[in-house]
Amino acid sequence: MALELNDGNIKEIINGGKPVVIDFWAEWCGPCRMVSPVVEELAKEYDGKVVIGKMNVDENDVTPNEYGIRNIPTILFFKNGQLIDKQIGATQKSVLAAKVEALL
Repeated sequence: MALELNDGNIKEIINGGKPVVIDFWAEWCGPCRMVSPVVEELAKEYDGKVVIGKMNVDENDVTPNEYGIRNIPTILFFKNGQLIDKQIGATQKSVLAAKVEALL
């Protein structure tokens, strides 16, 4: 299951040593609801290898502003604490899986 992230725990997770994938979403966002099951599937498939989490942009404003999140869903990909890739908008599982594989 994808980890629930917030402004308070995000830095610790990003700098925790494992690759990190963060899905920025909101309840009212239709495309976010389309991507959410894919993110959950990836979280199960990569459990123990990659930290996959979700951040609700309506409940957290510091982190989305820090990373310039203007459209949702936006998925950020981190390796060694550094942002290395992003996906804006809904996409297929194969596209996201390839980006996760690139982190390993």
